[in-house]
Amino acid sequence: MRLRDIIIFVAGIILAVVLLTAAGMQLDYINSQRVEMKLISNEPLQNAPPSLAFATVAMGAFRGLVVDVLWIRADRMKEQGQFFDAKQLAEWITVLQPRFAKVWEFQSWNMAYNISVAIPAEQPDQRWQWIKNGYELLRDRGIPLNPKSILLYHQLGWIFQHKIGGLTDDAHKYYKLQLAEAMEPLLGSVDNAWFDALANAPADWQTIADDPNVAPLISALKSADKSFEDESRFVSTYLSLRQNPARFEPEAFRIIDRFRTTRGLKDFDVFAKAWQLREVWKLEPTLMRELNQTYGPIDFSEPNGHLPLDWRHPDVHAIYWAVKGLQVAGNKENIEEYPVAEENTDRIVAHSLQNLFRYGKIFIYNIPVRPSREQNLQNEPAVIKDVFLRPDLRMFDPYNKAITKIILKYADPNDDFEDSHEVQYRNFLTNAVFSFYQAGHRGQAQRIYNLLRKLYPHRAEFRNPSAEYYARQDLRERLETITPANAREMILLMLREAYFRYAVRDDDEAFAREQMAEEAYRIYRAKYEPEERIDMPDFKVMRYNALLDFFEDQQYPLVMRQNLLGRIKIERPELAEQFMEIEQQMLQKSQQSQ
Repeated sequence: MRLRDIIIFVAGIILAVVLLTAAGMQLDYINSQRVEMKLISNEPLQNAPPSLAFATVAMGAFRGLVVDVLWIRADRMKEQGQFFDAKQLAEWITVLQPRFAKVWEFQSWNMAYNISVAIPAEQPDQRWQWIKNGYELLRDRGIPLNPKSILLYHQLGWIFQHKIGGLTDDAHKYYKLQLAEAMEPLLGSVDNAWFDALANAPADWQTIADDPNVAPLISALKSADKSFEDESRFVSTYLSLRQNPARFEPEAFRIIDRFRTTRGLKDFDVFAKAWQLREVWKLEPTLMRELNQTYGPIDFSEPNGHLPLDWRHPDVHAIYWAVKGLQVAGNKENIEEYPVAEENTDRIVAHSLQNLFRYGKIFIYNIPVRPSREQNLQNEPAVIKDVFLRPDLRMFDPYNKAITKIILKYADPNDDFEDSHEVQYRNFLTNAVFSFYQAGHRGQAQRIYNLLRKLYPHRAEFRNPSAEYYARQDLRERLETITPANAREMILLMLREAYFRYAVRDDDEAFAREQMAEEAYRIYRAKYEPEERIDMPDFKVMRYNALLDFFEDQQYPLVMRQNLLGRIKIERPELAEQFMEIEQQMLQKSQQSQ
């Protein structure tokens, strides 16, 4: 071997040694970065059978085979109704393959849907805990490990929209109430200025602790109650103090009173609620403010601005996670081909906005009850709460803008047929015309009807230029296709809804629905007046019967029904007098009949 070759060979060996040494020196740093970035997928199983724990370690790179076996077994257990066992297997799979989005979807669905309904409806708190387990699993573990999986954002939005916001579960009211009560303390004055303050609040503890206006408050609370000594729990302890002072030393709430008018308490209160939203609910106030500005209800008196969304409503949370998924994991490179999961996630946004239009107003009613002996001893309030959902017509414009963008996004220029988004949109517009007309917003009904005529100029039902004519025709068609008994029921339901609105002091809507019921009554009487066989009583009598039906309906709290009667007697004495006359007439007829 020539000297030149020997020198090159030795130099190559030396260079290789140097490079390997340098690479080895970087290994600790690389491993630490992998742990910090949560890229480690070979974490040991906890509480696993010894055979499974040994197999996962011994098989090394072939652990995927173990996952396949576990997955088949978990799916079989789910089919057999062994939901708790399937959950345990699914948890092991998430540890073995945390980047496998399907297993997170499976496990969250299993908890929120299968395990929850395996618990009797008479135990709604237990059902709710499993639903929480389902969405928290996705929100707190699955999505952080798979931030680019739009499938998980869709599944999380679906749980809020369908499981919590829907009506299919017997305990759905309990879920809505739990979500609303958890969010309500964090919403402050519920105006745009409040969400601006949340978005601008410091995101870390040290910044607020170093604020010279806030530092005296923090120091005083630490001195007043030992619960505040743990800084990692200081914010949650503070929020508990504001909601339930009796759990703390009396001096702690005296500190709140002493700082009540100071900037320090105001700034810390905003920080604490923003911190709770970020750390517990994983909601970023900046995005919340953006969604308010994009999808918030329209103020009819100032149609150019948006009011904040009601973050107590499950459909608002569904919109948040769907939009978050579209922003983080949406397809931005090849817009010619959108995955099915992305289109379904867009549907979450559209359907939730439509749901908010249909029942976006939340009324939470306190119902006094006789306190138990334990409640008396603990000084607990003797009330239970019920939740009612009603339409929010202010959500029309946000939905209209959102669905228009979605239709354009998925439109196929080579297809002349309407896709599912377009059919849904047209049906929504036709129903919206009637809804606004029924609520007394005739100008808005005309505006929507003009849009229908512009979009569908060739459809015969939109040829007449008057929205009032269309709505009345729609009402006539509904009345013509139903029996007299169903027509009476329809009018009675309109009146009952008017009484509900009056009971919760939504007076404008109450008046509009009463007027619509009277119009429906006149239309039906005009059509069948010549026929004596049609047994349609006088409208005053129907109004009285509707009030009786409302009073006898156990779904409404007794105190609500009593308050309604009190309002009628004080604020509408002429109506109360009519009811008394009708009651006397009916009593006389009953006595004569006997």
